[in-house]
Amino acid sequence: MAAGLGAYALWGLFPLYFPLLEPAGGLEIVAHRVLWSLLFVALLLTVLRRWSQVRALVSDRRRLLVLAGAGFLIAVNWLVFVYGVNSGHVVETSLGYFINPLVSVLLGVVVFAERLRPLQWVAVGIATVAVVVLTVDYGRPPWIALGLAASFGLYGVMKKLVRVEAAPGLFVETAMVTVPAAVVLGVLHADGAGTFGTEGAGHALLLATSGIATAIPLLLFAAAARRIPLSTVGLLQYLTPLMQLAIGVFVYGEEMPPARLAGFVIVWAALAVFTADSLRHARTTTRRTSDDAVPAGL
Repeated sequence: MAAGLGAYALWGLFPLYFPLLEPAGGLEIVAHRVLWSLLFVALLLTVLRRWSQVRALVSDRRRLLVLAGAGFLIAVNWLVFVYGVNSGHVVETSLGYFINPLVSVLLGVVVFAERLRPLQWVAVGIATVAVVVLTVDYGRPPWIALGLAASFGLYGVMKKLVRVEAAPGLFVETAMVTVPAAVVLGVLHADGAGTFGTEGAGHALLLATSGIATAIPLLLFAAAARRIPLSTVGLLQYLTPLMQLAIGVFVYGEEMPPARLAGFVIVWAALAVFTADSLRHARTTTRRTSDDAVPAGL
């Protein structure tokens, strides 16, 4: 529980962290995040002596291709998130992570031909109404929220296709996008737009810490997911968007007009239906498993 709370709380604090990296732009921040994450995880793998797992991944072409896709998707997710936070749309980024569970459910239907229970369809329908309400309020579809939910949902699909430990998987994912990240930084510095080394030692250190800030929540999440029920993990995940929403409204003073608030309330109603159905299904499954385990005649 402590590991799970730590992971989601750290992710919830990200809207306070990334503005500290300005004047670096979104592309530069994500490129540094990739490179420093790779270095940090490499050190971690050395300490844990897990390089054999990395070699096993690299030698498997199918898993390598899937992890390359995962690396691209998580980089897109990071870029959209940093753009949203540093452009004053923290509230909209929180919406993306509120609707992410429902997007993941739909991807399960589309990609894995999973069947939704009736209440899950109800939750998806309510969330669709919420997106329509928010589109009317914003005057445009909430692209930042939808981009975050879609990219992270598809990232989850890739991770489902290849089950790997957190550290080796993260290393391979980031390694697959390291060359584009290095090219981005090279072009930015060649044009005089790069900020690493030109804005003081404090700024350079903050950019370097992006690797630690990326890896630690992921490792805490992996530790939690292996030790507590999935239903509990599902409930804990709402901590992140709640914190981001609070930061957007109360720290950065973003507007929350009645129509937008109504859209969020509809999203929360969808999540309430979805969560209640998930918990009920988990209890039913556990009860059936316990009954099947009872010896005959007792």
